[in-house]
Amino acid sequence: MDFARVECWIFDLDNTLYHPKVRLFSQIEQRMTAYVMRLLNLPEDQASQLRQDYWRHHGTTLAGLMAEHGIDPHAYLDEVHDIDFSGLSPDPGLAAAIAALPGRKIVHTNADAAYAGRVLAHRDLPVFEAIYGVVETGFHPKPDPRAYAAVLETHGIDPTRAAFFEDDPRNLMIPHELGMATVLVGNGRHGPDELTQDTIHGKHVQHQTHDLTAFLLAIAATMPEQEPGGPRHTDERTKE
Repeated sequence: MDFARVECWIFDLDNTLYHPKVRLFSQIEQRMTAYVMRLLNLPEDQASQLRQDYWRHHGTTLAGLMAEHGIDPHAYLDEVHDIDFSGLSPDPGLAAAIAALPGRKIVHTNADAAYAGRVLAHRDLPVFEAIYGVVETGFHPKPDPRAYAAVLETHGIDPTRAAFFEDDPRNLMIPHELGMATVLVGNGRHGPDELTQDTIHGKHVQHQTHDLTAFLLAIAATMPEQEPGGPRHTDERTKE
């Protein structure tokens, strides 16, 4: 694996920094469906279908609701992310593997930074310099090119020296076009549509792993050693 040029490691959050079997996102989907039911006075099956259609065609349900119904995104984000995090557990192996990578590490999620901070706290992953959520990207979700541009410009990242880790291959298209190394974590999913191990991806998926910790350790083993005792970076966006 040729990651020698990488100086910044960018990670998606949901179903990337924890395994989908935790089904944390299932709780969020239920709350999103309930929101759509109340907003549009729809039965559950129609609300669920509309939510999924927005996710497919707008990148996120939120983006669809903002475009089609002009909702308040802050109230929506607070409501749908009010979930039970007890299914998450600390992952010292993953924390060590990420820390072993030389350079900067950040999170870029279509959720909001407060929710991401809670996930990282429950996973005990204090290894990221910053979190960029949908608020920080001007409510432009991945795979909108403006989402990536906001992160790259704000953080001063050279995309040709960055790597992007995602569970949705659609969200790796722009990173690949920008010159990033791209890694699909797990089988992948196109929004609400789950993919299988047999799914054939385009060239925008350069690598795929079903064991993120082992994959990162393999990368770290090929990289120059970091200065011993090097500081961990933190950012106010990692805190609530």
